[in-house]
Amino acid sequence: MNEIFGVAPTDAGAVALLTLVVLFILTGRLIPRKTHEDVIADRDNWRAAFLESEAARKVEHEQTGELLEMAKLGGNVLAALPRPPHAGEEVNPGDRMDPASPPRP
Repeated sequence: MNEIFGVAPTDAGAVALLTLVVLFILTGRLIPRKTHEDVIADRDNWRAAFLESEAARKVEHEQTGELLEMAKLGGNVLAALPRPPHAGEEVNPGDRMDPASPPRP
């Protein structure tokens, strides 16, 4: 066979292929199948976790809306209550009694 620089062309093909495989392994472009499957499984787990967190966020948003409505209602109730007298004002004892309850002796 003809040799070029002391290497047969048929041997150079195998050496070049082996060199490429080693370079791909060292640079991380060629990984074992198990590692690849683990990466895919992790990606799927992250997707499931994301969907679960989005569902929880939706429930939290709905609950926040309900709490906001209740806070507005509470504010309206507090605004409708009679205000306490200021310093120096006279207070009639009958003003604070429930009209439905009988007066105490």
